[in-house]
Amino acid sequence: MPLPSQPLRKLGFLTIGLFDEADPRRGHESTLEVIELGERLGFDSAWLRHRHLQYGISSPVAVLAAASQRTHRIEFGTAVTPLGWENPLRLAEDLSTVDILSGGRLNPGVSVGPPMHYDQVKQALYPDTAASEDFGYDRVERLLDFVRGKPATDFSGVEGFEVFSDRVQPQSPGLGRRMWYGGGSLRSARWAGEHGMNLLTSSVVKAEESEDFAEIQLSHIRTFRAHHPDGDAARVSQGLVVIPTDSATREQRAKYEEYAAKRTPRTTTPQGPARMMFAPDLVGTSEEIAERLYAHAAFREIHEVAFALPFTFAHEDYVQILTDIATKLGPALGWRPAD
Repeated sequence: MPLPSQPLRKLGFLTIGLFDEADPRRGHESTLEVIELGERLGFDSAWLRHRHLQYGISSPVAVLAAASQRTHRIEFGTAVTPLGWENPLRLAEDLSTVDILSGGRLNPGVSVGPPMHYDQVKQALYPDTAASEDFGYDRVERLLDFVRGKPATDFSGVEGFEVFSDRVQPQSPGLGRRMWYGGGSLRSARWAGEHGMNLLTSSVVKAEESEDFAEIQLSHIRTFRAHHPDGDAARVSQGLVVIPTDSATREQRAKYEEYAAKRTPRTTTPQGPARMMFAPDLVGTSEEIAERLYAHAAFREIHEVAFALPFTFAHEDYVQILTDIATKLGPALGWRPAD
């Protein structure tokens, strides 16, 4: 197995937080328990996805606020918040509040574009302004400005017994440097770099200059850093679905392999008019996965990862996968658990 030129510095995981419509509390509690387990295992970060009008976490910020009161060290992220569903001013207030509650542990990841199935949800989401809403990068810039302390209004001061600020409150020092962009194209990678954000490389990318997933992801990383003020030191986190089987039962291994096999066909060629490429799921022993990662062109350029947990598995599967990642795969990649 090839040795890394530098050890992996930060190890995180990503979950969607599925739940049963008949018992949503149990699913949300499972997610919180998984985050608590991640902290005990020494993971550096836990990331949540958004799922609107589905049976997954619709409000990661609220769940992470709860997680902040049940943990002490592990960092939190959203991967990613689709800003088409959000008001940047209100989101900035929520993010700053959770960052304060967590002691500066929040890493908000965002993306742009119209909400999924916009024609079906626009009347509920934007009944009066659906035709005029802007879902481009300006929405991110507004959020960044508010988080970084730029004025939101020209009014401030005392009015009667109330005191008003011209900036979003609370202001959380350092949060502006922990904003991430989830990019799947060269354009988004460049934009994130030019605006001083961190980059979450997507497991779904546009096949613009290649049909090799690793080469595409690598081009995004290099484009991002070429346009970032910090250059090669700019932070990038790689996202892949990784399923180690070291301590898995025979039944679990069969389930994991079947899951990956069903998803493999979409990874071989670009999909749809947008020519989207999907990353292959990595299933096997930690030694096997580490070898495949060291052969991955993009992995060799990064120092942080947020490995995605499969969407449809049971709680005990996540416990096994996370335990193997922290105790087997992470060390094989040169990572050391946090104290």
